[in-house]
Amino acid sequence: MASESFRLVRDGEGVQVVMDGVAQSWVHPDDPTRLEFGYMLRMADYLDAVAPPRERMRVVHIGGAGMAMARYVAARRPTSPQIVLEPNVALTDEVRREMPLPAHSGIKVRATDGRSGLAAMPDDYARVIILDAFDDACVPADLVSEEFFADVARVLTDQGLLLVNAIDRHPFGWTKRVLAGLAERFREVAMSAESATLKGRRHGNLVIAASDARLPIDVVTRRAAASVFGYRVLHGLVLGRFVGSAEPFADADSLPSPAVERGLLHFE
Repeated sequence: MASESFRLVRDGEGVQVVMDGVAQSWVHPDDPTRLEFGYMLRMADYLDAVAPPRERMRVVHIGGAGMAMARYVAARRPTSPQIVLEPNVALTDEVRREMPLPAHSGIKVRATDGRSGLAAMPDDYARVIILDAFDDACVPADLVSEEFFADVARVLTDQGLLLVNAIDRHPFGWTKRVLAGLAERFREVAMSAESATLKGRRHGNLVIAASDARLPIDVVTRRAAASVFGYRVLHGLVLGRFVGSAEPFADADSLPSPAVERGLLHFE
């Protein structure tokens, strides 16, 4: 273990990256298309549906951990150029040592935070941006504000897709403000979550998708419903009712997601 804030744990055939006491990703070193976390499978539904099979697409990952989604894209869409923005150099070094990236993967890691790294990118640069970043087990406040989403929209192409891994629990006040900010910036927004999470039985991951292009809602809904732990997809008027009168976050008042301790949400 190279740092007290993270550790790599052998878990059956794969390796878990545990950060701040919370499992962040699971990687099968020899089969990058094998995804074990439900939220990653739901992200993969979008990635597989927004472009023809094996078509190259430039992807920016905000948050690295085990680079599970970057490895997935590299396997499914070979030669795709990908950039991972991960400021934790010790984590990146340990992951590369224990689970080396394949030769010619197209994955490049930049040791910078998501906000700064994205600001340095040109307009219309990325087909997909995946936001899966945590600091002290929370989604950082500076990655969910109106100003940040404006920069996301600038970097994405006109067919571009943003995918966000959020974490929250009923009544989802924080998530509703994030969704409100995205709805002001993008034409289409959708959210997927396990039914148990939406019913308030426990905290959980919420996969948010946003784009100015048409989202593949039919495909995503069908795959989500058939998953082992059924996911619901909220879109259109249903999502609008869910968000209600929530106001977007701005840099001046933005908040991190509710904290997670030992896998559970912690409220002061």
